[in-house]
Amino acid sequence: MTIDNAVMSFAGAVVLLGLLLGWLVTPYFYLLTAFAGLNLVQAGITGLCPAAMIFKRLGLKPGCAFR
Repeated sequence: MTIDNAVMSFAGAVVLLGLLLGWLVTPYFYLLTAFAGLNLVQAGITGLCPAAMIFKRLGLKPGCAFR
């Protein structure tokens, strides 16, 4: 698995988890979904992604988007 795949999988899981918890527990969990979306936009603009940095330290291979 590359860093790109890991970041996209992690972001998707956070979005789905935020939606599920927002529906089942409290609507405040929708803020988690908003945070994930804002982080993706920020990473697209700046090229800096905290999740990519963590996955790189864990030893995942670089991909095209995150090196």
